Amino acid sequence: MLVGFDHADDAGVYQIAPDTALVQTVDFFTPIVDDPYIFGQIAATNSLSDVYAMGGRPLTALALVCFPEKNDLDILERILAGGLSKMMEAGCTIIGGHSIRDEETKFGYSVTGLIDPKKVLANSGARAGDALILTKAIGTGVISTAIKKEKAESAWVNSAIASMTTLNKQAAEVVAGKPYRVHAMTDITGFGLIGHARELALASDVSMRISSSRIPLLEGALECVRAGYIPGGLKANRDFAECVVSYEAGIPEEVRTLLFDPQTAGGLLISVADDDADQLARDLTTLGVAAIRIGEVIHATKPLIRVAS
Repeated sequence: MLVGFDHADDAGVYQIAPDTALVQTVDFFTPIVDDPYIFGQIAATNSLSDVYAMGGRPLTALALVCFPEKNDLDILERILAGGLSKMMEAGCTIIGGHSIRDEETKFGYSVTGLIDPKKVLANSGARAGDALILTKAIGTGVISTAIKKEKAESAWVNSAIASMTTLNKQAAEVVAGKPYRVHAMTDITGFGLIGHARELALASDVSMRISSSRIPLLEGALECVRAGYIPGGLKANRDFAECVVSYEAGIPEEVRTLLFDPQTAGGLLISVADDDADQLARDLTTLGVAAIRIGEVIHATKPLIRVAS
C-alpha cells in the first residue's frame, strides 16, 4: 500500500508491479439537480475526480445505485445514461455495479485507475516556495442549495452545472504528461477550499497564504450567500476548520463564507514549484481549464492558512 488513510488523501494507491499501481476510490450521493441525466453526469464526474487528483488514469468503474421501488425506471435509465456519457469521455469502462431498493435516490461509482508508483501526487508533498493553482471556480454548494429552494437563477444553475460536469481529465493529463515540478495535488470537494487546503498543509507540514481576491467564484455564488442559501455542510466545514485560518482586514464576509463551501466535482488544487507555475497555468488555460494562481506555500507557522485580500 503506497497511500492509505494516514493523511486523508483523495484515493488509495496499491502497487501491483514495479511500474504499476492501482488508484481506488468510491463516491455517491443524492440528487442535487432535477434533471436525472445531468445528475448522472455530475455523479460520474465527481467519482472520477479523486483518481485525477492523484495523477492517475481511470480504468474501470462499478456503479452504485439506490432507487425507490415505485419510482419510474425511465428516471433511473436517464441517470445511468448520464453517468455513462462521462465515463466514456474519461475512457473509463463500466464493468458492473450493484443496486438496492431505497426510499431516497443515491448514485455514484467505485472507480479504479492506474498510475506509475513513482508519479503519485499525494497531498503530502507540498514545499515552501511552491505556488498554489486552482483549476475551477467555487460556489457549487450554495448554488445547489438555492436550486433546492427553487430560488436559483438560470444563469447560476448553468454555471454550476457546467463546472460540475467538467472532468478534471485535461488538467491531470497536463500535470502528469509534462515535466512540471508538481509536488502535491488534491481536488476541492466536500470539505471546501479551506478544508482541503488544510489537509494538504497538515500532510506536508507547511502553511499557506491565499489571496481571496484571486479565488474564482461561480456566477451567483455571492448572491446565494447574501440571500442565506447556506448548506449545512458549509456550516460544518467552517465550524471545524476556521480555527486554523486568519484573515486580513477588509475581506467581505460572503467571501470568507465561500472559502468553506462544499464543492461537488470541484477543481484541482496544485502545489507546483514557483518557477513552473506561470507556464503550467498558461498551458492549462490554453486547453480551456480555468487555472489561476491563488496563493503560495510557506514554511509551517501559525496560523496554518493566512487569507489575504
